[in-house]
Amino acid sequence: MKKLSDKEKLMLKSAARHFVLVAIPVWQVSNGDIKAFAYGLAAAIIGPAIRGLDKKDPAWGKVAEWLETELKKKTTKKTK
Repeated sequence: MKKLSDKEKLMLKSAARHFVLVAIPVWQVSNGDIKAFAYGLAAAIIGPAIRGLDKKDPAWGKVAEWLETELKKKTTKKTK
């Protein structure tokens, strides 16, 4: 089984925080209706999942990789 990279771990932590922050108010609004709660949680999961799959997403995709590389280059040049 493949070990998760640091970037993938950060993405999963972000998605988990989002899920928890959405789950609490959705449960309160659903008044105990499990079906409504399930739909609300599905909606909470779909957004981060789509972002995770999008290679051009500025937070997780190729743009973020390029930006991270450029920032590392600039910071190492300044510290030398």
